[in-house]
Amino acid sequence: MTRHCLLILLLSTCALPLLAQQSPFALGLEVQAYPTGLIPGIRLDYHLNPHHSVHARAGYNWVRHGDNGVQDDEQGQGYGGTLGYRYFFRPEHARWFVGGRADLWGNELDWQDLGPNGVLLATGTTRITVFQPTAEAGYRFLLAGGHVYLAPALAFGLEINVKTEGEPVGEGTILLLGLSAGWQF
Repeated sequence: MTRHCLLILLLSTCALPLLAQQSPFALGLEVQAYPTGLIPGIRLDYHLNPHHSVHARAGYNWVRHGDNGVQDDEQGQGYGGTLGYRYFFRPEHARWFVGGRADLWGNELDWQDLGPNGVLLATGTTRITVFQPTAEAGYRFLLAGGHVYLAPALAFGLEINVKTEGEPVGEGTILLLGLSAGWQF
């Protein structure tokens, strides 16, 4: 029993320098909210050097355009992903950053058109492929000795329906408030 404890202690001590070294990767969760929807996702960051970072995200997009779209009521969802870049003004991927990202979403929206007095005139489903380029700015907090991060961000861009199967639905400018949190490994 004592030998096992000593062996575990020895291996743990040898592993400490490896744990102290930070990998260029970070894995986390991200959520972005916009006036007509919500996008949760899983994100992976790769730090190219102390000021530059690229990231990828896989996510789900809940769309609730309501009457802000082309039709009187548009609601739906879809899967998609993101490729992005961030520049950090301070080294070690901390504090203020600016960046750009490009999202691609495959959404399916159910819609309806209403006439006078709320009379239902038409309903349908539209499948769209959305390209969403955005510019972002934010602040990245490093916690737990730099192993945990929390990063609120604000993004502005465009929703462009590059492929539409069905009646037209909403697209245009978009403002997103985001929060990502994760672990630097």
